[in-house]
Parts: sequence; structure tokens; C-alpha cells
Amino acid sequence: MTYPPGNPYGQPQGNPYGGQPQPYGQPQPYGQPQPYGQPQGNPYGGQPHGQPQPPYGGQPHGGPPQPPYGGQPPQPVPGGAPSGVPSTLDPHTLPDDDNVNPYVFCIALNGEWFMSKGAMLAYYGTIQFDAVTEYSSVQAWVASRFSSPVYIQDWVVAQGHGKLLIGDRGFDLNSYDLDDGNLTIKASNLCAFSRQLELKQSIVPGFVTLIGTGKFIASSNGPVIFVEPPFRADPDALLGWADCPAPSVHHDAQWMTQNVRGMISGALGRASGEERQYDFTGQGTILLQSSEVAREDPAVLRLVESQTQLLTNSQAGALGQRLIARAQQQ
Repeated sequence: MTYPPGNPYGQPQGNPYGGQPQPYGQPQPYGQPQPYGQPQGNPYGGQPHGQPQPPYGGQPHGGPPQPPYGGQPPQPVPGGAPSGVPSTLDPHTLPDDDNVNPYVFCIALNGEWFMSKGAMLAYYGTIQFDAVTEYSSVQAWVASRFSSPVYIQDWVVAQGHGKLLIGDRGFDLNSYDLDDGNLTIKASNLCAFSRQLELKQSIVPGFVTLIGTGKFIASSNGPVIFVEPPFRADPDALLGWADCPAPSVHHDAQWMTQNVRGMISGALGRASGEERQYDFTGQGTILLQSSEVAREDPAVLRLVESQTQLLTNSQAGALGQRLIARAQQQ
């Protein structure tokens, strides 16, 4: 397995429009697509984004009267759309297994992929979506590839041929290639993976492990940072780790005793990165997202509810009181 991958989050892979690849942030001539998220030139002849504009129909400082919006309509560019107008995509111009923009990925589907429920945005072609629980009863290979009973009801198998667009609530989205390796990733950030990979339940709650050779697509709240152990990470900022042992949990008791808010949060069962971290040692690569805002994991509640069966009635009552107190603090 090679890390960092060939296409780190936020980096473009080839230009699906047929032009020459340009690094993000570099200007391109009119008629060529602009990099995603970067301001483009004003096709109406006005000033670039970020410069002060006169009121509609007014005059810029020191210049002659200007018509509304700055002047002439966009002029057609030979062989393409008017400058400044994004090209309309179709099955032929959509990329194969590449980003459409930083937030949308296009899978060139020719067979089966595992996909998280709700990740599909649109598709061209003939594609069928079946729940993993139902599909495994027909295709035995599904049960051998998806070994996570906690998350099995949150996944589907996409089968068919066409172009499949997926996204995740506007989070950064990109793909990674595993080469006979293993990578543990936060389950709520894993969007899709090819059938060549095997998914197993991690011993760390809220994470799953991918094993084998294949491609997977994951989301992150901001660009991904790659770091090496020894390292301690905020659990909410941690996206995953590859080729290194599972982390241990480190509690900073000194911070909690010196911080009244930390003591109160600890008493209510809450924790932040200041008093609770994941401690990594050994060799490997750690993936961090650029934010501590974590997505809600739909399987956590089911997992906790299953564990409450081990509690006595008095313990269950005490837990209920703590949960009520915590909810009232929010």
C-alpha cells in the first residue's frame, strides 16, 4: 500500500474536459475550465471577483458610464461553451473513477460496488441498488466481503453499468487505492468501496477496516492531513490509520483536574480532545481531517443499546439519569 495516495484530498487527477491539467489556484485561458473552488474571470468584461463594483448602472471611480453588469454578454468560445459558463456534463464527458469536483466523485460502474446508503446523487445507465442484507442471500460473495454486523443495514450493493455520482453532504470527497494492505477508517466517513476489498469490524468503536487490493472513497470535513507515529489525535479529528497498530486511549487527568469545565464534562460522560486522545505508536500512516466536527454515526446508538442488556436495573437507571443530565446541558 502506498501512502499518501496518488490523489490526496483536494488534488486534481486529470482534466475530464480534455484540456491540460492545471494545478489549483493557477489561472487558465478563457475557454478552459477553471479549478474547482477558485474564482474565475468575469466573462461580462467587469472587474475580477474581490474588487469593488459600482452599483448597477453606476460609474466606476474615474471612468466613463458603464452599462449594467459591466458590458457585453459572454462570447462563444470555438469548440466549447461561452467563457465563464461551466460545461454541461454527460455520460461521455464525466470522468471515469475520478472527482467531478472536490465534493462529487464519479464511479465508472461495471459490475458491483458497496455503497453507503444516501451517498448516491445521480447516475447514468442501468444501475440497481439492493440492501446488503438482501443481496447476500442471493450472492454468497457479499457475505464473505462484508463482515460487519453493526453496519450491515447502512450499506447497499450498486450493480450494473453506467456513471454513478456520489457525495456526502458537501464534505471533501476523494478516492484511495489499497495495494495488498489494510486501512482502518471511521465508518461514518466511508462512502463506497470496490468489491475486491473486504470490510471487517474494527475493535475500535465507530471504525471499520478495509483489507486487500482495490479502491475506496471516503469523505472528510476539510482536506486530509497525513502524519506518522508517534502521535496523539483528537478522536473527532481522526479519520483513520493504515499499516500501524490500533491506538490506545490516553486520558489527560492533569488537564481535567485543572479545568472545571473538563471535570463537569467528565462527570456527565462527555470528553474532548483535551482530556481524551488516541495514542499511536509503531510504524504506519495516520489520516486526520481538518476539523473536529464529526458526523453522526447511525450505528452507535444500536451498538450502545445492545450493550445495555448487560446492565442491572439499578445500573440502567443510573445511566438513564446521566443521559438526561447530559441532554439538558446541551
